[in-house]
Amino acid sequence: MGDVNEKHIRSVLNQQLIATGEKEKLLDLLKVKLIECGWRNEMKQHCREALRRNKAKANVEELIEELTPKARASVPDDVKKELLLRLRTFVDNNSDRFLSD
Repeated sequence: MGDVNEKHIRSVLNQQLIATGEKEKLLDLLKVKLIECGWRNEMKQHCREALRRNKAKANVEELIEELTPKARASVPDDVKKELLLRLRTFVDNNSDRFLSD
């Protein structure tokens, strides 16, 4: 039951983020922060290295599979914390919408 409830909460949160435009703002903030900290350039370099290693057999799906864990793990903690704080603030300010759905 908890899993179903969590899925419902995530769904409602996502709907509210989209409806209010906050999701787009969070994505924009994430892009800016990742560029500012050099994460984007670091991932480009990892991608180039992976392509060099796998010249003959490189495809997009394999690159994504190889790079995604490294990309997620290398997002700086301060970026994660800032986004989490923004999400918490959004939920706190809009809790009435979540309770009514």
